[in-house]
Amino acid sequence: MKKHITAILALVLLSVAAQAQQLTYQQFMQQVFKQNIPYQSAQLDLTAAQADLQASSTFSNPVLSAGYSNNSDWDIMMGQSMSVELSKSFSIGKRYARKQVARHNLEAAQATLEDYTLALHAEAAQAFADALLARDLASARHEAWQNMQSLYHSDSLRAASGDITPLDVLQSQLEAAMALQEYRSQVAEYRNSLVVLDLYMGNPAQGTLEVIGQLGCPLRQLSLQGLLDSAEVWRQDLASAHHLAEAAQSEVLSVRRERMPDIDLSLGAEYSTRVRNEEAPAPEFVGYSAGLSIPLPIANLNRGEVRASQVRARQAELEADYLKATIKMQVLQAYNNYEAARQQVADYDEHLMSNAQQVLEGKIYAYRHGQTSLLEVITAQHTLGEIQQAYYNSLHSCMTAWIALQRAAGIPLPELQ
Repeated sequence: MKKHITAILALVLLSVAAQAQQLTYQQFMQQVFKQNIPYQSAQLDLTAAQADLQASSTFSNPVLSAGYSNNSDWDIMMGQSMSVELSKSFSIGKRYARKQVARHNLEAAQATLEDYTLALHAEAAQAFADALLARDLASARHEAWQNMQSLYHSDSLRAASGDITPLDVLQSQLEAAMALQEYRSQVAEYRNSLVVLDLYMGNPAQGTLEVIGQLGCPLRQLSLQGLLDSAEVWRQDLASAHHLAEAAQSEVLSVRRERMPDIDLSLGAEYSTRVRNEEAPAPEFVGYSAGLSIPLPIANLNRGEVRASQVRARQAELEADYLKATIKMQVLQAYNNYEAARQQVADYDEHLMSNAQQVLEGKIYAYRHGQTSLLEVITAQHTLGEIQQAYYNSLHSCMTAWIALQRAAGIPLPELQ
């Protein structure tokens, strides 16, 4: 009984392990946004910007000073004194200007993180599509190898009975060996694509063995003007550029405010003991003082710092304008690529593969019955392989173009909406 229970538990554990090594698109994306190391690092930029905003709200510290003086009291009895003074610097508008700069930088950091999130999603989706393509191509190579291997075994039996020559067996053996090498090469590429997925999930040694899903592409026609309008509204890198331009304008104000002199106010009290000197006696007393200090801003005649901040603000505006133009170019190019890929898939007759498969099966049947040559079988196999590869590549190209178009227009992929 215990042996049966142990066997059942082992089967359950193997089943769980096998499921853990299979990866769907939804599972992949969930792990990417939980475990991706660069994404975790990018989130820290936002935390730092929030801390900078908090730091910009600080005031200058008041200064408390104390003093003691002895006017040769031990020798000529001129008395002693002790003083206490509290002073503080007040700036006009500097704290507000610093907060404005930090606030715009925080908004830019938020937009940058959102843009990074969309970019990571698009990159990860592309990596998953690459893995699907590698898997399908490996499957096609495996099918081709099995066909040629089966043909080689059949030719071996036919050669033994004298139906064909040993050269035909050798030719089919060579074709089977070549098909095996192509299959092995494609399997290695598939495994490498799985390692890339594991890296996106934070651990390249995770050991994913299989991706679950199918290559596909939305074949609907999209509005180019709608995509351009969407990009102008939703592209977060453009929003970040605008926020940085606003931060640069606030920096101009901050520079001007920093050049304004600070006002120092002070309040103090001094206690003096009794002067017992016979020539100049004096009673003990407490004196009070108040002070106002305003530096003369002679150095402000040099306006180089202000002009430099104005130039940087203008540069930030120009960079935002150029990015806006660049985004339009990206949308146009991505739209053209998607339309070409969409039409290619739409024009591609999926029945071509089934027809090519039927031709191959017919050629193999005819060859085994001595009605055709081995060369025609090999040609039919190569034709099927080329059609399969072209079809899978067209689906992959269409999916790649669609992902790039969504990214260019700033539209989140469906799983993030």
